[in-house]
Amino acid sequence: MNLGSLMQGEPRPDTPGVTIATPRSYELFVDVCFAGRRHRLFTRLAELSGVRAGDRVLDVGCGTGYLTRRMAVRVGQEGVVTGVDASPPVLDYARRKKQPRGHAPIAYMEGIAEALELPDASFDTVVTSLMLHHLPEEVRPAALREMYRVLRPGGRLLVVEFRPPKSRMGRHMVHGGAGHAMAHNRVELLDVHIAETGFEVNGRGDLRPWLCYVQATRPRQARPLRAGS
Repeated sequence: MNLGSLMQGEPRPDTPGVTIATPRSYELFVDVCFAGRRHRLFTRLAELSGVRAGDRVLDVGCGTGYLTRRMAVRVGQEGVVTGVDASPPVLDYARRKKQPRGHAPIAYMEGIAEALELPDASFDTVVTSLMLHHLPEEVRPAALREMYRVLRPGGRLLVVEFRPPKSRMGRHMVHGGAGHAMAHNRVELLDVHIAETGFEVNGRGDLRPWLCYVQATRPRQARPLRAGS
């Protein structure tokens, strides 16, 4: 997750009133939101990515590296995992976290989703979790185009987003802790936007209590990117 927009002192216009001040505070907040199921859910997300042993993996908006580390376990020591995030303090926190045994090496780098400083077709799998809704709507297509660009033909994409809760209590908790963008996230358009970028959408689903995901593939036959999508 791109935590820069949740850090006090780094506000974005789509997250008014956010007061989560440190990476550690964020981790505690998310653990409460997932009611003790975070590890199981993100391990399942790593499985849903379709990643294989030895893959080159990119996590866009990696935040504190929670999903990044689970991807590193999945690909094993022969793989390589890169996490990109816009917030230096969050990346410092991710680098300090204990790495699981037998995992791929993880490189964390500063960057933004809509302008990745990475080579074309350099990854087998790209994942992004709870990041897109933090970007202004007009920037999201550019971020998806960048994910398309850095994936090899035939490479796999997993986009995970927050599914706004339906209960009054759930909406109050999420809106108060994570801002307007999360509480009013239009996830029903997610697969449409991904397909418009040029990906082939091949799966979608929900993971209780808060997550939805879309699985996609970059076609093996080259397609021109849609500059206006």
